Amino acid sequence: MRASGRLVARVSGRLRRVAGQAVSASVATTDPDARPLPPRRPGGPPLARRRFGDRPGLPVLIIATLMVLIMAMLGVEQVTGVSLLPDRISAGLRPPPKKFPVLPASRPTALAIDTIDLQAPLHDVGIAPDGTIAVPDVARAQEAGWYDQGPTPGQYGPAVIVGHVDTTTGPAVFHRLRELRSGDQVDITRADGQVAVFEVNSVQRFGKERLPVDEVYGDFSRPSLRLITCGGRWVGGETGYADNLVVFASLVKSRGG
Repeated sequence: MRASGRLVARVSGRLRRVAGQAVSASVATTDPDARPLPPRRPGGPPLARRRFGDRPGLPVLIIATLMVLIMAMLGVEQVTGVSLLPDRISAGLRPPPKKFPVLPASRPTALAIDTIDLQAPLHDVGIAPDGTIAVPDVARAQEAGWYDQGPTPGQYGPAVIVGHVDTTTGPAVFHRLRELRSGDQVDITRADGQVAVFEVNSVQRFGKERLPVDEVYGDFSRPSLRLITCGGRWVGGETGYADNLVVFASLVKSRGG
């Protein structure tokens, strides 16, 4: 993001509401719209019965083809680290998340990502006058900002850290964020001396006016991290870059403290 553009869409009000939700919630396991199975005749087999030698119909072939395609795309994701499938489709097909600790509240002070040679101090940011998450002042473009209305890194929920991708004078703190891949490690040093270690799940790009708020800010099932900067084409004005680049990461361990 250059100094003249805004970093994210106006989502801070929704984020505050999400952050206030309980960290656990029940999940429905049945579909209220599902139709009941066909009844069986008393003492007999199901009403619909496939005859020996019947060939699968077109719907079965289509479903089988789609499953093969989905599995192939999951394979590509594992190799390249690029997310190709919507999370709602692939969530049940990916390996279960690793075990994780849960840390008490403690504000973050520094960020390190060895794979892109990034080390940067962190400071708090709140809400800008236009309702967006505030970003570091251009004079602090080599620092990142932790959104202080949300969880601290290591608590349940997504800790949000924002930063510029560039300024009018050159690259900024998150200039190489787009190079991250699944499995890369992000270390967040906290004021209590502990280091929260996150593992990148995916790197995705969204139009600023179409940011999926629930996907980015709404998962309180485990401690997680969102690194957000700008991307896409430069459009100028209040928007700056057309897109947001979002790194999704999950807490896998901690050390120190």
